[in-house]
Amino acid sequence: MDDLDHRLIAALRVDGRAPLSELATSLGVSRGTIQNRLDRLIASDVILGFTVRVKGSPAANQIRAIMMIEVAGKNTRQVAKSLRGMPQIHALHSTNGAFDLIAEIEVADLVEFDRVLSTVRSIDGIAKSETSLLLAPA
Repeated sequence: MDDLDHRLIAALRVDGRAPLSELATSLGVSRGTIQNRLDRLIASDVILGFTVRVKGSPAANQIRAIMMIEVAGKNTRQVAKSLRGMPQIHALHSTNGAFDLIAEIEVADLVEFDRVLSTVRSIDGIAKSETSLLLAPA
């Protein structure tokens, strides 16, 4: 995935129903380029599907987690850019303390959760991560 793929995924997170022509204009490329990129991202399972997110009520069977990430050296921007391109990461925050970033993860099942953890851990610049599943509201 390159910068355009990451920007396309970020734009789709804001509005998953945005017309291709609107995406093309906002990203500064042709409609055909957006269509080709979208087709490729779907075919390669980077984009697993399109869903409706309802405010404040995640699906009962949805897996949600918080991942705290320690970045090695001065790689925070590059790591954040890679993480923002992952559709399963719904929010990304910089923080202070022992960890540099906190990612909010939402996936459909444990198989996808395991795949996300493996993908994140393989990103260059990530020194360590710690993940906690979100169970029930307190």
